[in-house]
Amino acid sequence: MNLAEWARAQGVSPHTAYRWFREGTLPVPATRVGPRTILVNVEANAGPGPVAGVGLYARVSSHDQKADLDRQVARLSRWAAQAGHVVVRIESEVASGMNGSRTKARRLLADPKVTTVVVEHRDRLGRMNTELVAAALSASSRRLVVLDDGEVDDDLVWDMVEVLTSFCARLYGRRSAKDRARKALEAAAHG
Repeated sequence: MNLAEWARAQGVSPHTAYRWFREGTLPVPATRVGPRTILVNVEANAGPGPVAGVGLYARVSSHDQKADLDRQVARLSRWAAQAGHVVVRIESEVASGMNGSRTKARRLLADPKVTTVVVEHRDRLGRMNTELVAAALSASSRRLVVLDDGEVDDDLVWDMVEVLTSFCARLYGRRSAKDRARKALEAAAHG
């Protein structure tokens, strides 16, 4: 399998996988077979292998969703254990995804021992601009892993959700922005 295909299957950008290959930190054996072709030996290592320094992050918006917070932490921990990853930090908090001053998320992102940040859904890390966080992590040889990235696969739909969430937050307050954005999308889909 070529490096780009392997990267997409692992949820990693092909550029990041190529950088890992150049730096010698690619978690699977790979060989350069041409000037632009790198083949990954997936038989030698069926998965991405254990990653040292995994940080798990779970978030809900309100205190009445505490059960969901516990479920997120359990699912993240189960995934890490099954994959054989070394978890160095688990952070969970009740906070708005629109607010950037979340102390536990900041603590997790600032911890140099955390080389991989794992969230259940992309919007658990933040409602907007999570791609910037992923790029910042990548720039420091770290990465973001989203377990269930299938919520919204179309970029245009994702952009629309972000814009609606932002407008609703300004109009109705940050706490109810998510629900109002979801209702607006449902109305637009049925109307």
